[in-house]
This record gives sequence, structure tokens and C-alpha cells, in this order.
Amino acid sequence: MELFFYLQFRSIELNSYRKSSNIAYFSLLFRNFAPANQLNRRNQPKEMSNLNSKNYITWHDFLVRSALTIATVTIVVWLMPRSSQSTFKVEEGKPWVYADLSAPFDFPIYKSDEAVKAERDSLLSSYEPYYIYDKDMEGKQTRQFAKDYNKGIPGLPADYISIIANRLRALYAQGIMNNSEYVELRKDSAKMIRIVNGKNATSVPVAKVHSSVSAYELLFHDEALAPYSEILQKCNLNDYITPNLTYDKERSEASLNDLYNSIPLANGLVQRGQKIIDRGDIVNGKTYDILMSFKRETERKEQKQQKISTTIMGQILYVTLLITCFTVFLSLFRKDYFEKFRSIAMIYALIVLFVVMAALMVDNSMFHVFMLPFAMVPIFIRVFMDSRTAFIAHITMVLICASFLQYPLEFIAVETVAGLVAIFSLRELSSRAQLFWTAVAVTAAAACMNLALDWIRNDEVTQISYYEYSWLAINGVLLFCSYPLLYLIEKAFGFTSNITLIELSDLNKDLLRRMSEVAPGTFQHSIQVGNLAAEIANKIGGKSQLVRTGALYHDIGKITNPIYFTENQSGVNPHEKMSAMDSAQMIISHVTEGLKLADKYNLPDAVKAFISTHHGQGKTKYFYIQYKNAHPDEAVDDLLFTYPGPNPYTKEQAILMMADTVEAASRSLPDYTEKSIRELVNRLIDGQVADGYFKECPITFRDIAYAKTVLIEKLKIIYHTRVSYPELKK
Repeated sequence: MELFFYLQFRSIELNSYRKSSNIAYFSLLFRNFAPANQLNRRNQPKEMSNLNSKNYITWHDFLVRSALTIATVTIVVWLMPRSSQSTFKVEEGKPWVYADLSAPFDFPIYKSDEAVKAERDSLLSSYEPYYIYDKDMEGKQTRQFAKDYNKGIPGLPADYISIIANRLRALYAQGIMNNSEYVELRKDSAKMIRIVNGKNATSVPVAKVHSSVSAYELLFHDEALAPYSEILQKCNLNDYITPNLTYDKERSEASLNDLYNSIPLANGLVQRGQKIIDRGDIVNGKTYDILMSFKRETERKEQKQQKISTTIMGQILYVTLLITCFTVFLSLFRKDYFEKFRSIAMIYALIVLFVVMAALMVDNSMFHVFMLPFAMVPIFIRVFMDSRTAFIAHITMVLICASFLQYPLEFIAVETVAGLVAIFSLRELSSRAQLFWTAVAVTAAAACMNLALDWIRNDEVTQISYYEYSWLAINGVLLFCSYPLLYLIEKAFGFTSNITLIELSDLNKDLLRRMSEVAPGTFQHSIQVGNLAAEIANKIGGKSQLVRTGALYHDIGKITNPIYFTENQSGVNPHEKMSAMDSAQMIISHVTEGLKLADKYNLPDAVKAFISTHHGQGKTKYFYIQYKNAHPDEAVDDLLFTYPGPNPYTKEQAILMMADTVEAASRSLPDYTEKSIRELVNRLIDGQVADGYFKECPITFRDIAYAKTVLIEKLKIIYHTRVSYPELKK
């Protein structure tokens, strides 16, 4: 009654706080009501609920979250591509698979390299290289010849000296050039060269000039000299034939550049805002030239940008805004994640990893960004955390990736649908096979969204390009890797998935099978508690699989000394020969022994928490009262009769405590009527509330009321009165 009137008084006094959260209201209501010894939080873990966390952000919290945001932004921006305009791949005769493209600036339509080369080759036929005529070479060589043979040539008449000299003068007058240059020029029989003689430049066909070799041969084909060729070969006339045409490199290259510059590199202009191509259109020759011109002009503009360009500044601002908004969301609605380093590490690591992979894939034309399984991010976050965080993280990642893609709107639409389907399909993960069907559903949803966009942008089905669907199929195959990666992330970050909990719930597990053999009463009690707790969790929005698995292992420590616990006794009670204090220590030891077994069998921390909190910091009341009655005048050390705790700090742990206490006590009822069951449930749970066992966990009065209702109804069904069968009369 005292509890009832106190609650009524406090409910009136705190009426103005009813619009606040139930958790905060519950905490305020019992702030001064719990007994003083319940305020002792010894052995309390760091990972507590939002109720136990501060409602404000300290400078330390602000600095940590700011550093996290800055580090994430730095990594992402550092690896982001600096331009998204030149990432497209163009194939003539193939459909344009990217978004509609309009010119963002004016640019010329450059001719293709083949067209420019053809025009250059055409102009080269009219190109005339320059050669400087050395007019002194003729006199020098003929005088040298006359000097060497001033006594004549044996076997030839004396006048042949002047004949040969005249022939040399004629050859020099026509021009003699280097052999290799002459051979190259003679490939084109119509080739002309310009011979510069002083201030005059004369165009001369290459056929009318000679090389050193052809000039020498021409001497021997002369009508007057041919009969004496054998004698002339002994005279080494080639010593007097030296090129007098020297290639003028500077003037020739200048002439060639002028010729090249006369070729227009562009044959049109695209104005800003002009439509270039629509998605699905076939890339013809003209459009191909325009697209390549756009790509070339974009790259040229990028090369002229300053080191600190507006592109980098825009990327920093864009990514900072998105990551800051995501961090603020976590600070406002999921602040408890910042108390768990593994949670924050996994979320930000996944975002950074997939953004970096997308950035690297954009730079590689062999792959398409649609092949990346972005839906893995919401899958992992949904499995280990919650749906809302999974969706916000997925949208943040998708928007960052969209900033450096050529088709951002299509990418956002397809990946948003894929992420939503992934979250919906994993609303309750109960088997690993669900990951397979999730991959199928995500792939199908992404393909349908992409098909819808294709139908919107194309009037005919035949115009649709199915290029992207092959990459979406690869995406679906990679999503199957979620199965092994889920296990790796679970171990790397210390999470516990529903799949692991289901596997631990297998009654054939070594530890559970051993309990069923050594402590069958405890085993049956644990199964019954698990069923009751799971029903309550389903009713009030708790994690039913977690509490069911925790219930199976919460009394695992009783395996060590099963005979000391009532449910395992068969007529022999060893406590009758023990003191109350020793009996209390033996009962309390099942918590510590359970934790030792949990460490030995590598049970997850989430399951260990149920072992340590299912009695909280309560007392072994039977032996405590027995000892007090036997020693009325003696001061009693309460800690000798108190469980090590801590008290429950999650909703699921509170559910287990209620179900465990009620199920165990229900076995001692003399009769199982609705009234007796109702009174038992209300008395036990109201007592736990009054003792302050639930001060540290986010459970509300409404949840407790529903838990009572579920326990009453389930116990009524379990202990219902059976019909007596009549005996057959003989």
C-alpha cells in the first residue's frame, strides 16, 4: 500500500513530465524512492543504456566527434576523383548509357585524329622543304680536279680533262644532295624542293637534282665518257662529287608548321546549354566527335586549374555537410553508440570503405560502379544495430558516391531502393538463408528501378541498353558474400547477430546438452524461462531471440554443483547440513561459475550479461532471513548474502529477471488458480520495482504492465487444470 500511495503522489507531482520519454519519467519517478543500498553500482559495466548516459555533450565528446568527422572527410576527399566529366566511356554505334548530357560551357567540335592526319597527309604532298645552294662548292671541286690531273689522265686524250670538268660543273649547277635525303624524297616522284640561292628560292622537282651516287653514275653514262669508263674508274671521280645542297632545318620546320597551322582543328561549336545526347541514344559519328571534344576540352580546363581549385573546395564542403549531419543524427538519436567504440568504428569504416572503392572504380574504365554491393552497408548495420541508423548511413554513403559519378540521379534512385529492400528483408533475421533471399530481393529491386528509368527515358524497348544489368547481376553475386563477411565483422567488432544467437540456442550444443544431463531441472527451468521471456519481448518490442538465448544460459553455472539447487534435488537437500551463510555463498556461486563457463566456451558478451544480471544485486532471501532469524542480535554483513550483480541495464535483461523470478516461484504455489497466479506475479514484480532493480534499464511502467499480463496468461495456460478421465466399469 505504501508503494501504491507513493506512486500516486509522484504521478500527480510529475504530471508535467508525462510528455517526455517514458525512460526519463521512470528515472525521475524513482530517483529518491529506491533503497540506499541499490544506489551502489559496483561491477556495473561501461556499456549502459541511454538512461545512465549524460543528457548533454561535454567538450571531450564534442572534440572526439569532431575529430571523427574530420578524419572521415579527409580520407574520403583525399581519394575522391577530381572530376566526374571525363569518366564516361564512348563507343561509336553503341547506345549512350549515361544520363542526359548538355554542354556546361562553350567548346569547339574538334576533328578526329584520323581526319586531322588525313588532312596533314594531303598537305604534305605540297610541302617543299628548303635546301641552301652552296655556289662555291662547284668551283672548289672542279679546280681541285684540274689541279690533280694537270698532266692529263693516262689513256685519255688531253681535252678530256676539260670535258670532265664541264660535266662536273653541270651536275653542281643542277644540285647534289645527301644520299639518304635524296632516297627519301625520291619516294614521291612529284616531290618539289625549294633551293635557296642567295635571296632567291626556286621550286625544283626532286627528279632534276642528284645525289652523290646518282651524279657519279651519271658521269659514266655520258656519251663522251662511257667508252672510257674502265680508265675513269681508276681516277676516283667520286672524290670530286660533294653535296652542294644543305637541308635548311629552321626554315623547313617553320614552313611545315605554317602548313599545319593552316588546317582547322575544329569544324563547329557547341554552345552552353545545348543538348548533346540523351540516355539511350545511339552514338553516331557526329555525336562521337562532340563527346570526345567535350572530354578533351574538360581535361584541358582541368590542367589550367590552380592547385587549390574550387573542385576540391566543393568536395570538402559537400562531404563535410553529409558526414556532419550523420554524426549529429547519431548524437541526437543514437548517442549510446558513441559509448561503444566498435559500433562507431564499424559504421564509419563501412561508409569510408565503400566510398573509396567507388572512387577507385570510377578511375578504372573496365568496371562499372553498379557492380559494388552497396547494400552490404545497410545489411550489416541493420543486423548489428537498427534499421534507422542503417538507412541514414546508407543514404549518406550513396549521396557521397553520387557526387563523383556521371549519372548521379539514376545511381541514387537504384541504390536507395536496394538499401531499403535490404533493410525490409532483414526485419527479423532468423537464419543465414535470409541473406541469400536478401541478395536476390535487392538485385531484383535494383534491376526493376533501373528498368523503370530506362522506360521513362526511352520511347521504344529496342532502344534500351542492357549494359548495366550485367553489372547489377554481378552486384547480386557479390551480395552473397554477406554470409561469410557477417561472421568476420561479428568477430572483428565484437557484435552478436541473431544468427549466432539462434546457433547458440541449439539444444545440442555441448554446454546445453551437458546441462540437460547433469542438471535436468535447471535445463527445463531455463527453457520455460526462455519461452516466457521471448513472449514478453515480442509484446513490448524487445529482442526476443537475444532474451531467449540469454535465458538458456543464465543458470549455466549450476552445472558445477547441481545438487545444491532445488529443481535438481530428488529427496536429498545438502543445505540441511550447512550453515545459512555457506548455503547463500553456494547459491551465489552459480553466477560466478556461470561466467567462468561462458569464458571457457567463448559465449558472446551479450549472453554473459544475462548470467551476471539475472539476479542483479539482490539477496538470497531464504538464507538471509534464516540467518537473521537465527542471529537476531548480531550485525549481518549484507554483502555475504548479495549477488555480485550488476542490476539489469537493458530491457531484455529486465525481462529475463522478471520471467526467471516468476517461473521459479510459481513452482511453489499450493494451487494454480487465476487469483493465486495473479497475486504471485504482481507481488514479485512490484517488489523488484520497489527494490530498484530496474532503475538502470530503459523499461517503462507500460512495459512492466504488459510483462505482468503475459506472465499471468502464460502461467495460467501452463498450469491449467486437466480433466480427470473416468474409469471403465467392469
